[in-house]
Amino acid sequence: MTKEYWTVSEVIEIFEISNTFLTILEEEEIICPSCREEDSERIYSCEDMEVLRIAKILTEEFDVNPPGVDIILHMRKQMIDMRKQFDDILLDLAAKLRNRL
Repeated sequence: MTKEYWTVSEVIEIFEISNTFLTILEEEEIICPSCREEDSERIYSCEDMEVLRIAKILTEEFDVNPPGVDIILHMRKQMIDMRKQFDDILLDLAAKLRNRL
C-alpha cells in the first residue's frame, strides 16, 4: 500500500532538507500542504512530494532561487498539459483515419 500523506518531520528526513527550506517553498506558494483537522499539523501529498523533489534538485544542483523554481515548475506543468492535448489530438486523428479505411 502506498502512503498518501507525509508529515513535516518525515519530509525533512526523506529529502534531507531544512525546515527553513520547506517554509520558503510554502511562503512562495510553490507547495501548499494540507492540514489535519484534529491537530492542524501540515501534511504533504504525493504531488507535494514530487514538487519538493524537483525543487530540491533545482536549488541544490542548478542553484535556482525559489522564484525561479516556481517559474520552472509552472512551465513544466504547461508542457505536460500541452503534451496531453497533443496526445488527445493524435488519438482523435488516428480514430478518424481508422474510420475512413
